[in-house]
Amino acid sequence: MRYDLPAALTVECDGPIRTVVLNRPAELNAVDAALHWALANVWRQLAADREARVVILTGAGRAFSAGGDLDWITSFLDDSAARDESIREGAQIVEELLRFPLPVIAAVNGAAVGLGASVAALCDVVLISEQAYLADPHVAVGLVAGDGGAAFWPLLTPILRSREYLFTGDRIDAATAVQLGLATRIVPPEQLLGEARLLAERLAAQPVEALRNTKRVVNMYLSQALGGPLQAGFAAEVVTMRSTEHRDRLSALRQRATRR
Repeated sequence: MRYDLPAALTVECDGPIRTVVLNRPAELNAVDAALHWALANVWRQLAADREARVVILTGAGRAFSAGGDLDWITSFLDDSAARDESIREGAQIVEELLRFPLPVIAAVNGAAVGLGASVAALCDVVLISEQAYLADPHVAVGLVAGDGGAAFWPLLTPILRSREYLFTGDRIDAATAVQLGLATRIVPPEQLLGEARLLAERLAAQPVEALRNTKRVVNMYLSQALGGPLQAGFAAEVVTMRSTEHRDRLSALRQRATRR
């Protein structure tokens, strides 16, 4: 099976296991246009791989994904076509993950922020390093948390806790993520990929159709519940992308990043 993907996302094949790696380590795997496109399109390619049985999703280097690449996000201020395409792809990422037939194990090796947190939490099993954390700081930069957080966190966590973390953008450490239902279990960092691999081997040995259809039925609940909130979330995010407050917050964030 040949995968048609940019270098920002790689697929490693080992028997029935496919390891998908967010591969911009120097940028903490921040999502730019190429990586965003790849996250939207990799799942159909994986589904077409007849030898694949399980997928591990992780990040290269010390982060899972630091969220949106600042240069890419800033380009939306003056490029409505790029902005609208990012929204379409964002919806595709969520929908393809929910529709994907194989089990996906997230090995969250470091910071998982914004879309990174959404993608991790949408996986079937989320193994999180003791050193990792989740965060959704959309509101802090003047945006609605439309790419999944506001729509599906309340399906996984108590709504009161979801509100606090979505409103503030505060970090959710590994132990709290497990407590809230945004991660499955904590793993020491040096054992993370090994534990993901052991679980992947175990799932790969399960009866294929029984496992696929169990996932399909479970994900029906998420898909049905997300129909309205997800569409509303992306629509609201577009509105806030045009706001003066977002432009000001994003400019301030870029200035701080430049001074570091």
